[in-house]
Formats: sequence, structure tokens, C-alpha cells
Amino acid sequence: MPGRRGIENPDKRYAMTGKTEPEISVGIVTGSGLTFTLNGDFAVSDSGKILSGLYTAVAGADGLLLQNEAGSLRAGDEITFIPSDFRSCSFTLHAVTIGVSFHWQRNEDQTFRGNLKFILHGAQVTAVNILPVEEYLVSVISSEMSATSSLELLKAHAVISRSWLLAQMDKTLQLSDTGEKYRTSFVTDDEITRWYDREDHREFDVCADDHCQRYQGITRASTDSVEEAVRNTGGEVLMYGDFICDARYSKCCGGATELFENVWEPVSHPYLRKVIDAGTGARTTDVDLTDERNAADWINGNPAAFCNTSDRHILSQVLNNYDQETNDFYRWEVTYRQDELSDLVRERTGIDFGRITSIEPLNRGTSGRIIRLRITGDRKSMVLGKELEIRKALSGTHLYSSAFIVEKAEEQGETLFVLKGAGWGHGVGLCQIGAAVMGATGYTYRQILFHYFMGSEIKKLY
Repeated sequence: MPGRRGIENPDKRYAMTGKTEPEISVGIVTGSGLTFTLNGDFAVSDSGKILSGLYTAVAGADGLLLQNEAGSLRAGDEITFIPSDFRSCSFTLHAVTIGVSFHWQRNEDQTFRGNLKFILHGAQVTAVNILPVEEYLVSVISSEMSATSSLELLKAHAVISRSWLLAQMDKTLQLSDTGEKYRTSFVTDDEITRWYDREDHREFDVCADDHCQRYQGITRASTDSVEEAVRNTGGEVLMYGDFICDARYSKCCGGATELFENVWEPVSHPYLRKVIDAGTGARTTDVDLTDERNAADWINGNPAAFCNTSDRHILSQVLNNYDQETNDFYRWEVTYRQDELSDLVRERTGIDFGRITSIEPLNRGTSGRIIRLRITGDRKSMVLGKELEIRKALSGTHLYSSAFIVEKAEEQGETLFVLKGAGWGHGVGLCQIGAAVMGATGYTYRQILFHYFMGSEIKKLY
């Protein structure tokens, strides 16, 4: 990927279609004041003024205010910095929060290439990175996984990350054309149905955290293999008919994948069907996991699956350092005392159930994940869904997944709620740990993709 001066007019074209490689805007961080360093010369878009060094962007009385030791610069409601050279210049955003609300949440300095844009909304400032899609993908793959993964896994991830991104951009255009308001929650007196997908990204295409795809610029060291994977699959996407696949993925499906409509909006994608995450010789029985008894047997069991692995070498390829803090992703267990659970759910949902007396799965999806859950206390009973709403309610961060069963026990006169679960994440589409095992055992990136996205095709879009 050759260097460019700035990226306002990327000129990379593919002869097959003549289409230009798109560029993408990524929301990195929002706060009342954002400190950043321009590493090299950056031009201010409206004035051409050249700046470098350390600054803080804050909300002033009349708009954005850029401050450093030398003074301050007023910038209206937004400002864009364009690097004098794409390769040699970069910018660092300080104290960026990653893993927002998850158990690995932390702050770190992150460095990026491309344009830097600040947008002001009230007293909050948002930093946005604008760069070409293929450059973005190099970082996503290194951020979502270890850059030392097998080449076939990296190529598979390049295709699905590119597909997901372009599908989201297409959907944004469709919603804009129709004027449709995208709705992500339905709330009544006794039921909350909510999913988390696109509702908070109006000023940029995607965010940089797990809510979308992890993107951490050049902070995560890339490798020749990552660059090769992106280059060798350049412009390739998964297609189903005339549509780019909304190619989702999660860390560990737990042995079976979930349907899109059970996690997000009620739309059926025929390429996102239930997949048993095992090879033909594994003899893992495909049972109906929407049935409560079957789901309990499945979760209590240890079925053979690609993602059922404890191989530290493979796990170190797919999991970054902070992801490796999670060891019990295939089958896990969490225990709460009754008072502890009651306080937790009240804090996480804002609903006072009183002392919780039961947690009852009402509907499960194809992977055994609960999509509707009734929580009953001595003051109130409500139904929660979908899966992430359930995971948020039952953990101080996020429960590993909503594929769990609930057992009650007594200990020294105290009621305990024992949650026994399977998998890590929503379980839709590609299972990253399963795909890592496939890549390490000789499967090609095409075989990996067609295993998880049935009936899809790979096409070169640009």
C-alpha cells in the first residue's frame, strides 16, 4: 500500500470494476476535553495553517477551542487536520477508553494515520479518524486479533471485516434515502426489548470499540502477514445475491451459532443460519437448542467443536493480551448471592425488582442463547431482551453470553443463583476462536468463510 499525501482524494483503483477504494470515518473517543499530539506537520482544513505538537480540544463559549502552552485557537463547531504525508505523519489521542463497559475496560494512548477531525456537540468533543478502507482493515485485524494469527485466518477476517463495514455504509445510505428512523428498542410496562447496533453513530460511519469493530490505529503492531492478508484479498467481500453480507463475528460461539434476528433487528439473513462449529468427523449432534432441556444438556456438556480448545498457541494468535485474561470462554459459571444479584440488577437496569426470586428463560435462539428472560422479584416482574440487554443486566460489565441456564442453591441459609453458560459474545456469524483453529489445521480462508456464512459468495467489489 503506497504512501499518500493526505487522503482527501484517494486514487487507488481496481481495474476489474473501475471503482475507487472508499474511505471511512471512525469515531474514536468522546469527552469534555481531548488531549492529542500531532506527530508531524498537519494542515488545518479551512485555513491551511500548519500545526504540530501537543494540544487539548475543549468546548469554548463560541465553539471548539484548541489549547497548548502557546495559547488557544478557535475552531467553530468542527475542525479537520490533514497530514502532510500519510505514512510519515500520525496523531496520538491520549487516554482513550477501550472495551467500554466490558470486563477488560481500560485507558490507553492510541496513535493513528490519516485525517483527524473534531466535532463539537454541546459540551462534548468527539475525535474522528478519516482514512482509506484498506488501511483501516490492517488496524482492525491487528486490533481484533493477534497479528501473528495464521495467514488464512487473517485473510478470512479481512473479508468479513470489509464486508461488515461496507454493508453498514450501504445501510446508512438506504436509511438516509428513505428517511426512515432506525428504532432499536420497544418498551412497555412489563417488557423491554432492546438491541445495540447503530443508534449512536450519526456523525461517523463506525466507532472504534467492540460496539462495532476494534480499531486502534497503528497502536497494535501490524505484521507482514496482516498486510499480506489485506492486500491479497483487496476489495473482496462476501455477497449473497446482489447484497453485501452483514458479516458478523464474535469471540466464541460455544459450539453453535445464532441467528441475526435473535440478536439485532428482526430481519432474517439467509447466510446467517445455525452452524454447528465442528468438522465432519467430530460427531457433534445437531440438537434443537431452543428447547430448554436440550439447551441445559448442551451447556452442561462439553461437545466437540472447533472453538472448544485450550491450545495456548492458537489462543495467543487470536486473542490480544487483555483478551487472554479471559480463560473460561467455552463453558463458564457465575454465582450470585440473592441480595448481591438484586442489587446488581437494580443498579444495571434502573428497575427495582425488590429481592429477586427467579430468573426464567422464556425464549432461546438456535445457539441456546436466551433472547427473552423474565426476572421476578417481590416488587416487580419484567421480561428483558435481546441478548446484550440480558448480559448487561446480569453483570457489572457484560456476562460472557446469554447462553446460560440458571440453578438455585442454598448455602448456610442463603439463596444462591448459579449461572452456567457457554460461549463469549453474541454468537452470530464467524466464531473467531473456531476460525483460528480451522486456520491452524489447514482450512483455507474460503473454506472458513463458507463454513460460517452458508450460501454466500466471495466477489471482488473494487
